[in-house]
Amino acid sequence: MLPRDNGHEEPVIRDNRKIDPETGKVRVPSDGKAEQPAAPEAKAQDGELKAQLTERTADLQRLQAEYTNYRKRVERDRIAVREQAVAGALMELLPVLDDIGRARDHGELNGGFAKVAESLEATLTKLGLSAFGQKGDPFDPTVHEALMHSYSPDVTEPTAIEVLQLGYRMGERLLRPARVAVAEPEDAPPASADDDN
Repeated sequence: MLPRDNGHEEPVIRDNRKIDPETGKVRVPSDGKAEQPAAPEAKAQDGELKAQLTERTADLQRLQAEYTNYRKRVERDRIAVREQAVAGALMELLPVLDDIGRARDHGELNGGFAKVAESLEATLTKLGLSAFGQKGDPFDPTVHEALMHSYSPDVTEPTAIEVLQLGYRMGERLLRPARVAVAEPEDAPPASADDDN
């Protein structure tokens, strides 16, 4: 800085622009050497750097995709473990629900016990438990377990004529099949051991 008349220093401004704004020509540095264009080695080094940058970017994208897949897998596993734990707890409560159903059928479900039973059933329904199996349902071996079999003129297809024990589902998951007595139409010929020969 240069001293001014009042004793304060004045700032020095240096114009370091490479092109002279008045003439539009390239300025020569004060040391007398004009800036040289990039050497072939610099261009090769620049290409190497670009290749490394591309490689590192691809690596980073792969890692990011792996991490995203990992997070999705962990979340899916967490949901499956939760569903499995809830299903296990519900399975343990099915005999209690059977006892409540028998008490209701015999008229013994009254007073405070009736309120407790209703509360328990409502809570289990919130957890996704649903009962199935009605008298008159068509027999479906994927959700029914046949404990008794008979023939009847009253049915046109294999039908559950009596529900011995309700079946339960949690969402789409079958916890226990409905145990039923099945009747088939009488006109269906019974299978015998002689028919196999």
